[in-house]
Amino acid sequence: MKIAINKPKWIVGAAIGGFFFLASCQTHYEVTAVEAYRMPMDSVWDTIPDEAVRTLLSPYKVRVDSVMNEVKGEAAVSMDRFRPESPLSNLIADVLRLAAKDVTGHPADMGLVNIGGIRNALTQGNITTENIYEILPFENSLCVLTLKGVHLRALLENIAARGGEGVSGVKMTIDSQRRVLDARIGGQPISPDRLYTIATIDYLAEGNDGMTALKQARDRICPEGATLRGLFVKYVEQQTAAGKKITAKIEGRICLAE
Repeated sequence: MKIAINKPKWIVGAAIGGFFFLASCQTHYEVTAVEAYRMPMDSVWDTIPDEAVRTLLSPYKVRVDSVMNEVKGEAAVSMDRFRPESPLSNLIADVLRLAAKDVTGHPADMGLVNIGGIRNALTQGNITTENIYEILPFENSLCVLTLKGVHLRALLENIAARGGEGVSGVKMTIDSQRRVLDARIGGQPISPDRLYTIATIDYLAEGNDGMTALKQARDRICPEGATLRGLFVKYVEQQTAAGKKITAKIEGRICLAE
């Protein structure tokens, strides 16, 4: 974008008795023209690198690459994210639900992650640190909330209204109008007065992305430093140490009524 601006105007006084007096100062800017255009940032720029910049960044690139290219584990299958249910969102919601054990001593009743926060697919093969950053680029952190059953039901309605999100520990059926027809937690119907724990991220805990029911939480624990990305890395490393590949599938957690 180019913006043309006229020059400021100055009106000054005179030197009197060895002192300089500014009688008047008027600075006035006025936009006279605006010109905008798009500049595609693609592979074309790779053919005309700035050698000075490349030399400057080279030592830092080596260090960053050594970290980002580190292999953390292996994906048994390719996994993507989509609504109403997907393998990758199931996996990440599972990671959140299991991570609650370090906070409460047991996995949460439900795990929840927003599809919009998952920014890339996980492809079959080696899982590097760079892959994980591409999938989870935000600094979202774990929050474990306690909700009464009546508010949990409202949360599932929030999820249905969005057409589905990443959930764990839940099985629900929604209709074409995005209404909840049936919902169960841990295989059991939801009791209105029972307290349930939900492991999610701080962004959703604030009621964002339509998850307004989470603002009704009676208790909220958000351990310091427990980023979702870090929890995912830890999960991959633990599975790898146990000789397991990372995998997930669609299990009917969110079903659309016929």
